[in-house]
Amino acid sequence: MRTISAGVVRIATRGPGDVSGLMTIIDSGAIDPTSILAILGKTEGNGGVNDFTREYAVTALCTALAPRLHLSPQEVEQRIAFVMSGGTEGVLSPHITVFTRREAEQGTAGVSSKRLSIGMAHTRDFLPEELGRSAQIAETAKAVTVAMNDAGIADPADVHFVQIKCPLLTSERVEAAALRGSTTATTSAYGSMAYSRGASALGVAIALGEIASDVRDDDVLRRYDLFSSVASTSAGIELMHNVVIVLGNSASSASEFEIGHAVMSDAIDCAAVIAALNSVGLGIAPQAIAGRELVNIFAKAEASPNGSVRGFRHTMLEDTDISSTRHARAAVGGLIGGLAGTGAIYVSGGAEHQGPPGGGPVAVIARLAD
Repeated sequence: MRTISAGVVRIATRGPGDVSGLMTIIDSGAIDPTSILAILGKTEGNGGVNDFTREYAVTALCTALAPRLHLSPQEVEQRIAFVMSGGTEGVLSPHITVFTRREAEQGTAGVSSKRLSIGMAHTRDFLPEELGRSAQIAETAKAVTVAMNDAGIADPADVHFVQIKCPLLTSERVEAAALRGSTTATTSAYGSMAYSRGASALGVAIALGEIASDVRDDDVLRRYDLFSSVASTSAGIELMHNVVIVLGNSASSASEFEIGHAVMSDAIDCAAVIAALNSVGLGIAPQAIAGRELVNIFAKAEASPNGSVRGFRHTMLEDTDISSTRHARAAVGGLIGGLAGTGAIYVSGGAEHQGPPGGGPVAVIARLAD
């Protein structure tokens, strides 16, 4: 049986173009650049259609890694999965999380429990008219299965977080569809982010058996009773396919890390955050747990669509100055940051079909310290 070792490093950044922390770690020998499989980042942009910080961060990373990998920056972007999530409102701190994977010696896996494993897959490129619809759902489900196999994870119960980078619509893409005689799910670039995120999440739910496969186009952004408990999807302008990263625990992994998760029912569900911490043997800050070290927390945030949280009205959906996703990231980031003892956590807005309405998945990675 193939044995792998997955690694995770969280690195603070001074700006979206700051690659110094990663380069220092590579130069120290702590990370072999050829082992980097994915980089997830939080940047201080607005998280919207025009958030240039995401592309800026990816360009900076690809340019810096290119000579280390003896590849062009374009080839680096094809080799490594980059998922940049804009928006570090409130106490959220800009950072990147680097995931590595290498072959491990046979017989070193499954010492006493399943350990962190990571797998990756890509869908085909989508036509603009396919975004937010059944084609994107079906292709995402296929890619999740491929990524699970890549990670050596057979049981869907061992999958604790599925990060997806998905496309969005622009006016040019909408026009291109119209010239072919096709219509898109929406003509709004901003609205298309929700459609793409939602369809991608439903694909995850189907692949993991969380919902039945008979999902229709009309169910996207309407049937909020259909959701995945582990999906985290982020839309960006820089691609036309889905990048799928599966994180879970596998008996074939020799990693010194493990991952667990819980599901927040709303934006103030501290019990779920504590449950996620407990799932990997951690407690709330300051987390003085022998043999355990917090690496990072990954969560989704969404303004409750009914306009209230536990019976009290909120105004996140009515604020014409600040997007509701920015409110939600700040609220959930503050809650998790307080319990985790750090603002360097990955909280992404827009949780359509990612957890119950107003809530979302929260996953925790811990290192088993020596």
